[in-house]
Amino acid sequence: MRKRLALAHLPTPIQRPKRLADAMGVDLYVKRDDMTAGPEAGNKIRKLEYLLAAAREEGADCVITCGGLQSNHARATALLSAGLGLRAVLYLRTADVAAGAPLEGNALLDRLAGAEVRPISPEAYRDREAVMAEAAAEIRAAGGRPYVIPEGGSNGLGALGYVRAMEEIRKQLDLGLAGGKPFDVIVHASSSGGTAAGTALGAARYGVAGEVRAMAVSDDRATLARVALQLMDDARALEPHLGAPAHLVVDDSARGPAYAVATPEQRQRIVQVARLSGLVLDPVYTGKAFAGLWDLAERGELAGKRVLFLHTGGLPGLLAQGASFADSM
Repeated sequence: MRKRLALAHLPTPIQRPKRLADAMGVDLYVKRDDMTAGPEAGNKIRKLEYLLAAAREEGADCVITCGGLQSNHARATALLSAGLGLRAVLYLRTADVAAGAPLEGNALLDRLAGAEVRPISPEAYRDREAVMAEAAAEIRAAGGRPYVIPEGGSNGLGALGYVRAMEEIRKQLDLGLAGGKPFDVIVHASSSGGTAAGTALGAARYGVAGEVRAMAVSDDRATLARVALQLMDDARALEPHLGAPAHLVVDDSARGPAYAVATPEQRQRIVQVARLSGLVLDPVYTGKAFAGLWDLAERGELAGKRVLFLHTGGLPGLLAQGASFADSM
């Protein structure tokens, strides 16, 4: 197995929110990966355990990564890097480069951790891999030792974080938790594809579920499916014992008007979930994914199925959009 750093608080619990499950008419369980840590919590930390281990093994003193202005991945990278004594350089996509990063949500935590935030326009962000490669070359020329982490921590190595998460769930089931039986379907939010790839590979490898439904929150179904398949191939190249994945369904029915923009109906679902269960979702990732899950339930597509929702975190992103919920309360 590849080297990893023990950065997350594991295992995260699997809970059954009974009032919410009853309201939806679904045999619903929630894997609380919003509890993987403190302010750095969420699904990204599982990927970063492998990626930051590789950075340290290469002797890096700096990590470079990218994401949206309120990127959960960038925030987790900044906070974990600070703890490891690594400099963090973050390219954050924003339509208003001159305004920089606001002191709110994830961007506030980036700055608190001492990360160097470099705002980048959506047009320039399309060439983010080249931008980060150029930054790495400049840092090397100045005597630094950079390590580049892709958007979302999503590459073959990062995907192994969710292969391991599925092994963790298998052990929980073997202890009799969550009814002790495999799930029929795992549902989660997906943007850069790494969680989907690792979950599909791990769900099959450890007999956790026969189907994984990745709810796209940015790209369309075809784009995300293509990315996830490539990441699965890359992960298997690193860990040849990984076989065929569980059936991966990419669903873009709940991605909303744009990345990080939820519909009024999705915001209302976020409020309903909180009031029925105390679970706090966000309007960028988990709120959209859970709204899509609820739509599936209403159409009867989950009848008789055991469903596991991966709660991948995102609280700071919610706090940065508080004003948008004024009409939902």
